[in-house]
Amino acid sequence: MNQYKRLDRKLIKKGSIIDYYNDIIEVNHEKQVIFDYIDHKGAAAMIPISSDGKIIMVRQYRNAIDQYSLEIPAGGLNPGEDPMACAIRECEEETGYQAKNAHHLIDVFTTVAFSNEKICIYYTDDLSPSKQNLDEDEFVTVEKYSLEDLVKMILNGEIQDAKTIAGILAYKNKIS
Repeated sequence: MNQYKRLDRKLIKKGSIIDYYNDIIEVNHEKQVIFDYIDHKGAAAMIPISSDGKIIMVRQYRNAIDQYSLEIPAGGLNPGEDPMACAIRECEEETGYQAKNAHHLIDVFTTVAFSNEKICIYYTDDLSPSKQNLDEDEFVTVEKYSLEDLVKMILNGEIQDAKTIAGILAYKNKIS
């Protein structure tokens, strides 16, 4: 089953969030091919449940798809940062609610064909009001939905973000 062997990895472009590489791969001990590879620093996300049982979501513009996306709050790990601490930090920064604790739900590799991006997803129902602390390029609208409404939005294609879909469906399964 060892049909693939990485022979080399060449940095093509270093970015602020990702680094882009060309991997030279030997296939079946016969030929060499080039695979694109995106190195991601990792991320974490939170499913924050308000005291009235609604899930707090964020709507924000996403340049890669040139549209607004409804998502669970999430963000990239800082160097050496624990994923749970990141999820708690991002929840407060994006929603204005501070999580006093969190529970691990699921980990998701978002695009295994070309990236190692892994998002660790947590949930919490232990929130206290705080304030948003957005990055200068972030414009986020906070919205609340029932779990049932979010599942319907996933199934009818209104929510297409992979981490949000995985997180919401995993949370639904956990509480069912």
